[in-house]
Amino acid sequence: MAYADLLPEEMRKQLIQRIAEGETAREQAIDVMTALQNHFGHMSDQAMLVASELLAMTPLELEELATFYNFIYRQPVGKYVIHVCDSAVCWMHGHESLMDHLLSRLKIRLGETTEDGLFTVLPVCCLGYCDHAPAMLVNRHIHGELTREKIDRILTRLAEEPHLPTGMK
Repeated sequence: MAYADLLPEEMRKQLIQRIAEGETAREQAIDVMTALQNHFGHMSDQAMLVASELLAMTPLELEELATFYNFIYRQPVGKYVIHVCDSAVCWMHGHESLMDHLLSRLKIRLGETTEDGLFTVLPVCCLGYCDHAPAMLVNRHIHGELTREKIDRILTRLAEEPHLPTGMK
């Protein structure tokens, strides 16, 4: 059995087309891994094997990319992945107390996912949003000039959105 057969036919065709559009398959690796991660929920070992087959790269080559790139998740994550900037600028603007508030509110530690599967909190070294520090990304949507109240509003709004059962994206 080919690992790519684990994908829906249309998705497999789209990924093969995307790969063919590049000068080399390698230049499409992050895009392919992101698409597979969106499909599987995270870049599981199985997803790595699918990517390896599609890209004609070894799983080790893909693992090296995945561990370098902050937005490829090798472990399951929540529906909302919160990347909190821990750069020097955000730190100077109260990052630590806001991080403590966020983690306390969610009742998790850094790197963990809430019991309901909604939120995962991860650090990121810089978001490039220094003029609006402190900042965080939620599913790649930037939020700056954070306060405890603003964090509470963001979490409340997200928790109230309709969502699929855990594991579904």
